[in-house]
Amino acid sequence: MSWFLFALICLLGWGCADLFYKKSSDEHDRYSHLRIAVWVGLVMGVCAVAMMILPFDEELKTPMSLGALVSNAVKYSPASLCYIVSMVVGYAGLRYMEVSIISPVQNASGGLSAVFMAMYFLIVGRMEDIADTFDPWTIAATVLIVAGVIALAVVEQRLAWEERRLNPPEKKYRFGALALLFPILYCLFDTLGTAADGVILDEEVGLGLGEVDVLILYGLTFLLAGIAAWIFLWIREKKPYNPFARTEGPKALAACCEEFGQVFYVFAMSRNPMVAAPMVASYCVVSVLLGHLFLKEKLKPLQYVCILAVIAGIIILGVLDGISEAA
Repeated sequence: MSWFLFALICLLGWGCADLFYKKSSDEHDRYSHLRIAVWVGLVMGVCAVAMMILPFDEELKTPMSLGALVSNAVKYSPASLCYIVSMVVGYAGLRYMEVSIISPVQNASGGLSAVFMAMYFLIVGRMEDIADTFDPWTIAATVLIVAGVIALAVVEQRLAWEERRLNPPEKKYRFGALALLFPILYCLFDTLGTAADGVILDEEVGLGLGEVDVLILYGLTFLLAGIAAWIFLWIREKKPYNPFARTEGPKALAACCEEFGQVFYVFAMSRNPMVAAPMVASYCVVSVLLGHLFLKEKLKPLQYVCILAVIAGIIILGVLDGISEAA
C-alpha cells in the first residue's frame, strides 16, 4: 500500500476520533480530558502488547530484549511525550470550544512540522534525498493543503470572535480568548512530535526502528500516561474511575479511532514524511464536516472554500501517487 493511501486512511480515522472526543467532553467535568487519556492509554497499551506478541517481518519489528526496549523507549520519548502532551491539551480544549473551531487551529502543525523536517535535513546535508520527492505538482498540492488548513483556522477564529461579539458567550466559552491557548499549545507540541517522528523514522539518520516498533513504544508510553491519569483521578475524587461504565462509550470509540489512525500514520510517515505530515494534518477537514453533520455545528461559505482547497490538494496528490505507482 502506498504512503498516500496510508495517509488518507489515517486522516479519516483521526477525523472520526475528533467527533467522539467532542462527544466525550463535558464542560461540567473538569477532568473529562484525563478520563479520555485513560481510555486512549488503555487501547494503545493493549494494542502495543498484542504487537509485541504477534510475529512481524523484521523490517517492521526489530527483535528487542527488555533492555533494548527500555533504551529505545527512552530514545523515542521526545516524540511520544510531545504527542501525549498535545493530545491531552487538545482534549481539555474541547471542553470550551467547538470541534470545527479547535481542530483546524491545532492541525496547522502539519505544515510547520514539514518546515522543521526540511530544516533538519538541510542541516545534516541530506536535502538532495528528499528533493527527489518534490516535483512542481507535489509542491503545489502540498501548498494548497497547508494553505487550506491555515485559512480554515483563520476563518474559524474570525467566525468565533464574531459570534462572541454578537451573542453572550455560553458557559463553555467562559475562558474567551484564553481558550485559544489550548489549540495553540496542541499545535506547538504536535509540530515538535511530528517533526521528531519524521527524523526518527528516516531510514538513514533515524533510530533504525521499524513501524511496528514505533507503535509499540508509543503505545506503552501512552499506557503509562493513562495509568498516571487514572491514579490522579482516584486520588482527587477519592474513588477509582471506572472506564467501562456505559456512559464512557464515546471515549472508547474515540480511543479506537485514534489507534486506528495512528497505525496508518506511522506507515505514511515512514515512507514520505515531508508530504504525509501536511496531508495527515488535513484530517481537520473531516472533523469540521462531521461536526457539521452530527453535532449541528454551522458552516459558512468561506469554510466550504477552504475545505474544497484541501480536498483538491489531496486529489492532486492521489493522482500523482497513482501515476508514480503505474510508472
